[in-house]
Amino acid sequence: MIRTVRSREVYRNPWMTVREDDIRRPDGSTGLYGVVDKPDYALVIPRDTDGGLHLVEQYRYPVAGRYWEFPQGSWPAGHEGAPPLELARAELREETGLRAARMTYLGLVHVAYGYASQGCHVFLAEELTEGPPEREASEADMRQRRAGPAEWRDLVRAGRITDAATLAAYTLLELRRGEGG
Repeated sequence: MIRTVRSREVYRNPWMTVREDDIRRPDGSTGLYGVVDKPDYALVIPRDTDGGLHLVEQYRYPVAGRYWEFPQGSWPAGHEGAPPLELARAELREETGLRAARMTYLGLVHVAYGYASQGCHVFLAEELTEGPPEREASEADMRQRRAGPAEWRDLVRAGRITDAATLAAYTLLELRRGEGG
């Protein structure tokens, strides 16, 4: 197991910190590891009774493009430690206006565990009712759509869904379907 010898913060902003860790490997050799620390977040798969999935599209600055994904997000500063289910319900309402009578936890996905500590709690939202979205200013350009199974596959094939957490969440959903859920 790798052991941390020394850790130091090298960057911080309101959304993340970056640290460098001096490490010692099991064979005794030493090295340096850079880690991005971000709070965990929730991702919601809103599914209609006929299997249609609700997606949102927004501009993602780091990759300079608009992509479709499942509603997702983290709490603003000061809310850390609140249950992931509360966050999932809030993100669903804020980004889509949908409310779910039933929420099922599907699992945890580590987004990029080769360099980041962040995890994603995945929920299935069912028995949906519509309402107005409550988007934050940073989500003002967000679009929303419903996609049936064939449309979902077309969006993935066309490179319109590339978000790793969305694709991993869909895998968790498919595993649940295979178990009768």
